[in-house]
Amino acid sequence: MNPAEAKGIANMWIEGIEREYETTKKVVAAIPESQLDFKLGDKGRTMRELAWHLVASEAWFADGIIKGDFSHAEAAAPAGGVSAMTAFYNNELPGKIAKVKQLSGDDLSKIINFFGVMQVPNVMLLGFWNNHSIHHRGQLSTYLRAVNAHVPSIYGGSADEPFQMPAGA
Repeated sequence: MNPAEAKGIANMWIEGIEREYETTKKVVAAIPESQLDFKLGDKGRTMRELAWHLVASEAWFADGIIKGDFSHAEAAAPAGGVSAMTAFYNNELPGKIAKVKQLSGDDLSKIINFFGVMQVPNVMLLGFWNNHSIHHRGQLSTYLRAVNAHVPSIYGGSADEPFQMPAGA
């Protein structure tokens, strides 16, 4: 992949990541503090663990793409509940996304060894970041429904936020 192609692909993925960021903020903010220890099944994560993994891994992916290296650890969970997680997400992600936008085509076309599992141009990890976040946000929305909490609309309506056609559409 040449640098110009990598930059074009990055622009597409970043636009999607920015849209997904707004949706993820709504889902994380909908977590009831009283349900942070809820988990589905013996092998499931708690809602706190799942939500933290979702927001922290987005920062981790951004940092890895910026550095061209994924050997760093995910950030430790903050003390506190939903407000601490949303504060981390709101404080960390916009700046990291801005830095990713500034990467050159050369940075984005560099081949990255992702834990020996795959070797891909750095830009392809934007797609992995996006899909990873969508996957865990879907899990989190299922947890919200299981505890009878408000489930925000994600790609269309939800039982709590029915889809409404925009005026004039």
